[in-house]
Amino acid sequence: EHASRPSIHRTMAKRLVPLLDRVLVKRLEAPKSVGGILLPESSTNKLNEATVVSAGPGRRDKDGAVIPMGVKEGDKVLLPAYGGSEIKLGDEEFFIFRDEDILGVLKD
Repeated sequence: EHASRPSIHRTMAKRLVPLLDRVLVKRLEAPKSVGGILLPESSTNKLNEATVVSAGPGRRDKDGAVIPMGVKEGDKVLLPAYGGSEIKLGDEEFFIFRDEDILGVLKD
């Protein structure tokens, strides 16, 4: 039963469509070991990389035209060190950022 829970939470997260120019992201986890050596939690800082889970339609300019988003679902992005609103779905953490706060898209 526990094995199916993460997929249920991801489905719940994909159903959450942020409003306007907001983006729902899942931070990438920092490695817990390097070369087989277990690292203490204090030395594994949160990575500033995340995957876009869903994105809003974009904000509107003063004339009412939609300004398109700079990111889309599945993009790997670089986040600022601070900011965003934390959201918990089950035991998983997600964050909501504004499109303009995302620093960039990471290409392969």
